[in-house]
This record gives sequence, C-alpha cells and structure tokens, in this order.
Amino acid sequence: MRTYPALSRRALLTAGAAGVVALAAPARTALARPSRPPVAPASFRTVGRVRKAADGFVEYSWPGIAFEGRFRGTGVGIVLADSDNDYDVQIDGETVSTLVTPGQVTSWVDRLADGVHSVRLVKRTESPWAVGRFGGFVAAGGGAVLPPPAPRRRQIEFIGDSFTAGYGNTSGTRDCSAIGGVTRNSNADLAFGALTARRLRADHQQNAFSGRGMVRNYNGGEPGTDYRTYYERALLNIPGDVWRNPGTWQPQVVVIGLGINDFSTPLNPGEQWATQDDLVTAYTSAYHGFLDTLRARYGPRTHLVVSSTLVSGSPFADTTQRIVRERNARGDGRIVHWYYDDPALDRLGCDWHPSLHDHRIISGLLDQKLATLPLGW
Repeated sequence: MRTYPALSRRALLTAGAAGVVALAAPARTALARPSRPPVAPASFRTVGRVRKAADGFVEYSWPGIAFEGRFRGTGVGIVLADSDNDYDVQIDGETVSTLVTPGQVTSWVDRLADGVHSVRLVKRTESPWAVGRFGGFVAAGGGAVLPPPAPRRRQIEFIGDSFTAGYGNTSGTRDCSAIGGVTRNSNADLAFGALTARRLRADHQQNAFSGRGMVRNYNGGEPGTDYRTYYERALLNIPGDVWRNPGTWQPQVVVIGLGINDFSTPLNPGEQWATQDDLVTAYTSAYHGFLDTLRARYGPRTHLVVSSTLVSGSPFADTTQRIVRERNARGDGRIVHWYYDDPALDRLGCDWHPSLHDHRIISGLLDQKLATLPLGW
C-alpha cells in the first residue's frame, strides 16, 4: 500500500476563515432582503438532526443538514438566521447560488418561470461551535408554498470525521489558507456519503465531526472528549443536548468511519495510553460499545458498515477488521467491514484531505460495497 506524508492538520474547524467561494455566475440571482417571520414547519421537510426553537425556527449543527420544499410561482425566499455557515440553494435540482454566512435575512431567488418548482437548502459547512437557524420558505407575490415532497423510503446514516464531513474537499490545493481556508472550501453535499445517497435516492444523515476519533482526537487534542461525547446531540455546542428521533428515522444502513484521528498521529507524553497497544485495546472496547448502541437504537435488521482507510504505519484497518470478525462470531451477520483506497486518490483537499475527485472515487467504492449487501430496497 502507498504511504503519505503525515497530515498537517486534522484539528477542529475554527470560525472566521477569510475569503469567499468563487462561483460561476448563477442562472438566477439570490438577493438578501429583511427577514420575514418564520413559516410553519409543514411547508418544508428536514433531512438531518434539528431541534425546534420556541420562536418557530429550527436549529442545527451537523454538516449536510438539508431542507426541502415545493412552491408555485416565480420566486422563493429562504428565511435564515446564521452568521457562521455556508449554504447551497438548489432549484429544481440545480445549484443556483451559495449563501456565505448569510446572517439574519430572507434570501430570494427570483425571475423563475411561473410554475411549480422544488427548492432545497443544504448546509455545506461544519459548525460545532455554533447553531444554525432556518425559518422556512416563502413564496414570491402571487405564488404559494406547497406541501413538501414525501420522505424517501431509503435512509442511510453516515458517522465519521473530516473525511465524512467533506472537509476542504473543494479546495484543489492542500494549503487552502490563501483561498478562504477550510470553511470556504468545504461542501458536505459533495462528500462521498451525500453522493452515494443521491445515487441511491436515499435520505441521509451526515453526523460527522472533524478531528474526532472513537477514543482519541487528532494529536490527542481535547482529552476527555471524543466523537461519542457528541453523537447523541442535535446541537453540538450544548452539553447534554439529546436529539429526539421523531420516529421517522430508521436507516437501513449505517456507515461508520472513526479511527483516522485515533491513529494518524503518535501518542504524546501525558496521554492516557502509554503504548499503541493500550490505545488499540481502548479503541476496540469503545467500538464494540458504540456498535451495541447502534444495535439497540436501530434494531437487528440495520446493516452496520465499519469502514477504514489507509493510515500509514497504523493498526487502524487491522483493528476494525478484527472488530467485525468478533461481531460476526457473536452471530451478528449484518456488520461488515469496508476498506477503501485507490491509486487514483490525489488528497488535494485542504490539509491532505480527499478532494472532490477523491470523494467521487470513494463514493463509487461505497456503492460497490453496498451492492453486496442484502438490503432488499
């Protein structure tokens, strides 16, 4: 297998990166106007974990959160209160604009052909430090917001770190500091999981948190926390927050990608694991516990895909393979291992992360893996 230079950064994302996204001229223009009161949640459907606020907005933190609606008329307004995140606006399946930290506005897409249209707003960025707020869609004068599209029957949950989040994937250069940094160069909707979900016509949750591992964060950062600290939450920056499943989220597949941060950097003096063997033991125990949690949550029919990729000189892939063999030996045949790598991966995203080119390759490899499972969908 190939080797790569040590990753220069897989730390948690920080707010306030400078710059803007370079965009081709959109076919239609999005305009910011004073924010209107939020509309009823029945006018849109949500894909991802959110919490309803007292003022009618919905709040969220995870990347890839999407809101989908339908309207009749020549324009649609998008009610937001968010100065931290970037969003793509899609009309009839086409991305028409990107909203960069829009603030408290109603952003309009105008001059559409009069008729029935679909609208989708998707959160491109991570914001574990902050809460995004969405207030709904409003129709332009003479139009009307219509009932939202029906939920998709297929559901996939993606659990992971920066690779799953699409960290720096639009950059095209490993040092993206001069072109807006990680935040301006990340698009969760073009990460491998989102690509696979679209091809399969599946709803998906992208519960990814950069820099977090199963038991150890990147370079031993923020000891005493790990991915599991946050998994149950809707709002990542609120300790003790718990997402309440409305009863409609029952994924047929859960893809887990945790371990790059555990093993990609050497142990530092003072960390709680004296040796790598100690870390492997702790990682293995925690992984089994996490799989137990997922089994209790989703039941015996959900397929759990334990993934790993190349981390040079580490026991990552061997350890995840052993975990899956142990689960299979206990009688759980719906836990499988998926190792992904490809000679064509260029790692040209920010800080040696997968590029858009790479995410397309990885998504194709995941498609092949899922095709081997008896999903019955």
